Amino acid sequence: MLGKGKAAAEMPYQGYQGPLTAGTSGLQNTAFQGIGNLAVPTGAMGAFDATAAQNYMNPYLQSALQPQLAEMRRQSQISGLADTSRLTKAGAYGGTRQAVMDAERDRSLQANIGKAAGEGYATAFDQAGNLFNRDRGFGLQALAAQQTAGREERGIEQEGIAADKAAFEEERDYPYKQAQYMQSLLQGLPIEAKSVNYAQSSDLSKILSESGGVLSFLKMLGFDVGGDAAGGGGGTKTVKDATGVSDESIVNAENVGKVVV
Repeated sequence: MLGKGKAAAEMPYQGYQGPLTAGTSGLQNTAFQGIGNLAVPTGAMGAFDATAAQNYMNPYLQSALQPQLAEMRRQSQISGLADTSRLTKAGAYGGTRQAVMDAERDRSLQANIGKAAGEGYATAFDQAGNLFNRDRGFGLQALAAQQTAGREERGIEQEGIAADKAAFEEERDYPYKQAQYMQSLLQGLPIEAKSVNYAQSSDLSKILSESGGVLSFLKMLGFDVGGDAAGGGGGTKTVKDATGVSDESIVNAENVGKVVV
């Protein structure tokens, strides 16, 4: 296990060679380009003053009013010719009555012209204000769209940076992780040193153990140990006379042999 683990730990780092992020799609690139090309109307970002009103008013206002004013003058002339014809038939042409009628007709014409021009300019001013507000709303929407697109582009770029950084950190920490991996292979193994004491048994203890004890060994040698077993004590004395060793020493020697074994 340790050999296989060591071989696996010594393998070189294999980095991912594919793309780390999906990046932007074709539709996103088109949308970003279109949003980036939005022209924010700077004129609508200020106040709606006389300059802004002049810029947003219909430049063809005079041309639009001219036909209406010309028609008013034509109708006034027609009315004047009719009045002149009636005065001529009545014999009052060139008199005070004609002067009053001409003055009233001119006053009415000027009032109508002023009213038409005023209404035309008022309508143009209101429309200029509406255009100004609409451009301002469009400008704010364009700025919001550009801000949103910029935030999305930044998020995509940040995703790529984070992926590159994660790959760098993984490759940097690879040796340390391998060391931890090797350490984990040694967990639970008896890697600490332990001392074990062993006592070699003597030749006498081996013989006594194999022969069945001291008495059996003496019987094998031809000594008579039956008297001691019968209660007379003669067997023990015979052993002492023959060997010169007391029975207590023999018993101790037997016990020592057994303990060593």
